[in-house]
Amino acid sequence: MQNSFGEALRLWRGQRRMSQLDLGLTANVSARHISFLETGRARPSQSMAMQLCETLEVPHSARNAFLGAAGFAPAYRRRELNDDDMAHVRAAVDWMLTRHDPFPAFALDKHWRVVKANSSATLLLSGIGLGEGDSLLNAMLDPELMSAALENWQEVAQHMTVRLRTESAHLGGDAVLDKAVEQLTRMTGAGSHGVTGMLPAVIPARYRAGAGTLSFFSTLAQFGTPEDIAVAELKIEMMFPADDATRDALLAMQQSD
Repeated sequence: MQNSFGEALRLWRGQRRMSQLDLGLTANVSARHISFLETGRARPSQSMAMQLCETLEVPHSARNAFLGAAGFAPAYRRRELNDDDMAHVRAAVDWMLTRHDPFPAFALDKHWRVVKANSSATLLLSGIGLGEGDSLLNAMLDPELMSAALENWQEVAQHMTVRLRTESAHLGGDAVLDKAVEQLTRMTGAGSHGVTGMLPAVIPARYRAGAGTLSFFSTLAQFGTPEDIAVAELKIEMMFPADDATRDALLAMQQSD
C-alpha cells in the first residue's frame, strides 16, 4: 500500500531542512515516531497531522492535501473576500487601505494580483495601465513597461527576484513564482551585482511622475491567525515616502482633492 502521507511528510521536512530529530523535538514527538510515520509503520491521528502542518509551516493551500494523504477530510476553505462570513476581514482590509491614504496601499494575493487598492495606489497603478484584478507580477515581467515606470527598474527587479524566490520556498515551490524568478533572473542578471560601500536602510522604488519622481519603500502585513486559504495568502503592501519631496507631493495632492 502506498504511504502517501509518509511521502508528503518527508517532502515537507526536506523543504524546511529539518532532520527527523529536529522535527520531533519541535513537534514534541520522538524522532522514532517521525520515522515510523514516514515509513508507514505508524498512522497519524488528525491532531498529529495538524500539529505537523503547523510545525512544518505547511501553507494553508497545501494542508488539505496533507490531511487527505493521512486519510482525513479537508479542514480549510477558500472563501471570496465578498462572502458574508468575511465581513470582518473585509472591514479590516478596507480600514488599513483607507487610513493609509494619501500613501499607496494594496491587498495582493499570492500571485500578486491586486485584490483591492486605496485611492493613491489606484492612481499610481493607472499610470502603468493597471487596476484592481490585474497582476503586478505580469507587469514586473514586462521590462519595457517597468523601465518606463521606474527609474531604478533593474535594482528593484533584482530585489524582487529574491523576494519571489523566498515566497516560493515558503509555499514548498510554486510554478507561477518560480517561472517569474527564472524570467527576472534572465532579464536582469539578478544576483550578479556587486556591493560597494555601505548599503542604505531600505531600497526605494523610484516611480517616474511627469517631470518628477515619487520614491517609496514598502512594508508587508498579513493576518496573524488565518484558518482560510485565501486569508492566509492575502498580503497588505503599504508604501511609504522614501524622501520629503514624495511625502510633500502626496500630501499636497490630498489637500487639493
